[in-house]
Amino acid sequence: MKTLKNVMLINAISSGATGLGLAIFPKAIAGLFETTATMPFIEVGIFLVAFAALVFSVSRGNPMNARAVRLVIVLDTLWVIGSAAIVLFQPFPISVIGYVGIGAVALWVAAMAYLQSAGLRQMSVSK
Repeated sequence: MKTLKNVMLINAISSGATGLGLAIFPKAIAGLFETTATMPFIEVGIFLVAFAALVFSVSRGNPMNARAVRLVIVLDTLWVIGSAAIVLFQPFPISVIGYVGIGAVALWVAAMAYLQSAGLRQMSVSK
């Protein structure tokens, strides 16, 4: 169970740091994506900070709430599916670096979802 707590803490920190970066430096990120639109980066950043707070809160539970962990896994999975659709269909006029970045973040989030799922299974076995 300690592993699940650690994975969730890593998820919270990485999500929060990414969210803060997007919200605080939207012009720089927009430049990498070769777009002038900054609001989508701010909005995603705010969402990620809120998500990070949720994940952190769930990670501190003792014992952890399995339903809350599943919610985090579902949200991570939806992020991966949405990112995959964006990379596959490329609906936005952004740079290759932008699409590669979206894909790289999706891989990280997929790893978090996988590790959290494994931790949740381990938590169920140890009960």
